[in-house]
Amino acid sequence: MELKGRKIKSLFNFDHLKTFYEKFGLPRLIISCFLLGLFLLAFIMKMDLAILISNSLERIGMNGLLVLAMLPTLVTGVGLNFGLPLGFICGLVGGVISMEFNLTGFTGFFTAILCSLPLAALTGYLYAALLERVRGQEMMVGTYVGFAVVAGMCIFWLMAPFKNPAMIFAIGGKGLRTTLTLNEHYAKILNNFLAFKLFGVTIPTGLLLFFALFCWLAYLFLRTRTGMAMLATGANPMYATSSGINIRKMRYTSVILSNILAAIGALVYEQSYGFIQLYTAPLYMAFPAVAAALIGGATLKRATVGHIIIGTILFQTLLTIALPVTQTVLQGTDISEIARMIISNGMILYALTRNERG
Repeated sequence: MELKGRKIKSLFNFDHLKTFYEKFGLPRLIISCFLLGLFLLAFIMKMDLAILISNSLERIGMNGLLVLAMLPTLVTGVGLNFGLPLGFICGLVGGVISMEFNLTGFTGFFTAILCSLPLAALTGYLYAALLERVRGQEMMVGTYVGFAVVAGMCIFWLMAPFKNPAMIFAIGGKGLRTTLTLNEHYAKILNNFLAFKLFGVTIPTGLLLFFALFCWLAYLFLRTRTGMAMLATGANPMYATSSGINIRKMRYTSVILSNILAAIGALVYEQSYGFIQLYTAPLYMAFPAVAAALIGGATLKRATVGHIIIGTILFQTLLTIALPVTQTVLQGTDISEIARMIISNGMILYALTRNERG
């Protein structure tokens, strides 16, 4: 009997299951089960699962870098970067500069990135200087910085000296349009690169590889001397100071890196979306990224690349799947936007109120 009990225990290795449960966490387990339930419901409702999965993969790739932008500030203890719209707008400026010169394909896309990087680095430095003056209130101040910059840039979009007829208002001949199409420039340039279909599911290879590349670079960076210093700054500032680490420099570095990632993430998002949206469009871009990072297991004291990847997959897949399934179940009632707001803000509320272990 004892031997039989050992065989059963080895067959169902509860120690491994317990270890997996502790590492993965109850919240992520619940969300994963909920996702499986939604897929099952979609299958029962005879929805096209291939389209749902294709859309989920696309959303994971297009939002991934915006979530990754949360990592530098989290590891140094600055907190969640609610000022993400600042970096996002830097990316938009690079995008419209590229469009002004009618650049297309990868040339247009990478030119937009190169144009946005200096601006993102400069504004990131100024933003870091502001956050350094308000230590302990970074997230609240960052939120208002993002809102203020978006409002201020509304004036810039109207006054900017762009001349491309495809970008400016037809009436008056001045001021950028609210929505600029990228079809003739670099729309879905990453999505279509090496893309292929597998069992009816479209795999946006280039988009996912671009996200994976930056995740890998972030993973390597955190193992460099500067990266280890940033980790030490966030884990124990007093120990970091006694070890000779310049905490102020590490905090500045993290905010600048976060701003740069947000700028690149904005261009990845826009090329995948197919349009550049200006004026108030970037206002709430920080909230989904914040929710994804926290849902993935990141806390204000600890965050890893793995947390970012898991959070992006869970959050974006849930948003993508939940809305069409909900609309199909409740036929004749269009509550997709309401459902999106409930799911998105509900996750943020949950993530911000959960305990440190997640």
